[in-house]
Amino acid sequence: MTEVAPTSPLLEIHNLTVRFGGLTAINELRLQITEGEIFALVGPNGAGKTTVLNCISGLIKPAAGRIQFAGQELLSLSAHKRAALGIGRTFQQLQLFDSMTVLDNLLTAQHTRLRAGILSGILPFGLSKREDASARQHAMETLELLGLDSYAQRSAGSLPFGVQKLIGVARALVLQPRLVLLDEPAAGVPPQEVQELATRLRFWQKELGTTLLLIEHNMRLVQAVADRVCVLDYGSKLAEGEPRTVLSDPAVLEAYLGRAASKKIQQEQTSQGASHVEG
Repeated sequence: MTEVAPTSPLLEIHNLTVRFGGLTAINELRLQITEGEIFALVGPNGAGKTTVLNCISGLIKPAAGRIQFAGQELLSLSAHKRAALGIGRTFQQLQLFDSMTVLDNLLTAQHTRLRAGILSGILPFGLSKREDASARQHAMETLELLGLDSYAQRSAGSLPFGVQKLIGVARALVLQPRLVLLDEPAAGVPPQEVQELATRLRFWQKELGTTLLLIEHNMRLVQAVADRVCVLDYGSKLAEGEPRTVLSDPAVLEAYLGRAASKKIQQEQTSQGASHVEG
């Protein structure tokens, strides 16, 4: 499959290689992601998808390769400096503070932006109070924009799992990053809520202008939101391009489903004129 490189990439990955002992988890991966797009990274379990996100966010140091964000080299920077550049991250496992309100969860996410010291914090006026008021206002504005403001005073742990996943995304977006790394946002979300998630992701991307790089196993969500998709298999790029085309590629079907199931689906697609993979 021919790859079409986007123009003006926000994120560039050059020959990224990651090894764990004798295992090569990522093998000379090359990607370019354009600012403002939704890019999906998909593949079977163990393909190396989360490893790629960990390299971008600074949790793993690769054996070789380069990663550039807005033209700046990332690999020499710590994880918190990468976040300060405008890279947000969610994780597959929820990391909300269950006993805290949704609003307080978003306030906690903004602590790296606060400049007031301890002394200022105990005074009834000054920089700390102004920063706290500003942070609260920004958190509420973010929740309102994302349609989540009705949950602001609810404890995060009391909410349905699908809503908690959305709150996790909101916590990443409250810092107004240029790039958000989403690790399986649909995992655990009831099937009937996946379309709502897709609508919200598209709305957020449009309204906030945020670039989204997501890992996802739910192919319905991928086809609904992704501008482009890259398929990894055993740490190597198998295909890249427009979702509907890539996800009907015989090599991709075989990687996901095995040779026998792949042939069956291809036969069904031919007979029905279908060209999609159900997630």
